Amino acid sequence: MYEAKHHAPAGSPQGQFRPAGAGAPSGAGDAIPVLTATAERRQIDVGIQAIGTANANESVSITSKTSNIVTAVRFSDGQNVSTGQVLVELDRATTEADLAAANAAFAESQSQYNRSRELLATQALSKSQFEQLEATMKSNQARVDAAKARLADNYIRAPFSGRVGLRRVSLGTLISPGTVITTLDDTSVIKVDFAVPELNVGELRAGQSVLANSSAYPGRTFSGKVTSVDSRVDPASRAVTVRAVVPNRDNALKPGMFLTVNLSKERRSALMVPEQALVPEQARQFIYVVDGKLVRKREVKLGRREPGFVEITEGVAPGNHVVIEGTLKLREGTPVRELGTPTTTVAEAPPS
Repeated sequence: MYEAKHHAPAGSPQGQFRPAGAGAPSGAGDAIPVLTATAERRQIDVGIQAIGTANANESVSITSKTSNIVTAVRFSDGQNVSTGQVLVELDRATTEADLAAANAAFAESQSQYNRSRELLATQALSKSQFEQLEATMKSNQARVDAAKARLADNYIRAPFSGRVGLRRVSLGTLISPGTVITTLDDTSVIKVDFAVPELNVGELRAGQSVLANSSAYPGRTFSGKVTSVDSRVDPASRAVTVRAVVPNRDNALKPGMFLTVNLSKERRSALMVPEQALVPEQARQFIYVVDGKLVRKREVKLGRREPGFVEITEGVAPGNHVVIEGTLKLREGTPVRELGTPTTTVAEAPPS
């Protein structure tokens, strides 16, 4: 908050001002009256805030490989299941018959193969006939394996441990490949994906701490860490996607929720001025600095922003008086009259 000799109301963005006295310098009639503030060092929070989306650690829609009829449902809505647990059984009469036929064919061909080995030893059977019988046996063995695989497909199992969603089939339902039976999510940890502007890409690294908040749980903060940063910057948004992992032991967070993410907050000293001091010209930013009774127009480089203030990384020194009101009338070298001097204590620059 800044104080200057002016009748601006208290609580305005420029701060509290005292009425100007009669002690204005003589000969200042041609000088333009301006309000000023002091560039000073302040402690600011350094961090990145973004909006993220919660995703399950693993997520899948449970479907069938074949068209078949549901004969048994082995789960309930919202149930926790383990890896390999049977969720749905399909009609297996046809596949069991196919397996029996394949086993019979294999048994017969294996018997012929065993007899042919004895005949081959006595040269009662040619080598080519023996090789043909061996190939037939191996082919029948493959048919058995295929039949077993088709029979196993009639038992739809959980590919990983997690919680199932709503049941979408009933007994007797004829399902086809792609028909969603239910969903399965592993939410023991939540992956939070959020976009960070390319300006901050250099500040990102794996292992950074993340604090996430959800409007569903006011006052509660979820802690996690950055696990990966996307290898590409989106050319449309000029942002890179960052992924963090947040433990979710009580399953409070659900996939699809919006989260406010604060990334690696720290505090450091920064040279700050009020935002009103900035004079933009195309893509460049300038500030008018009071030098005696004149103003100097200086191009500045900006850093981080806080409500009402902006960091100056180049172009202004601590203690400089910068114009915060009246800039529209100013040019380089314009004589000015400050309507008071800021009374805020300014941190002194270290001696050279």
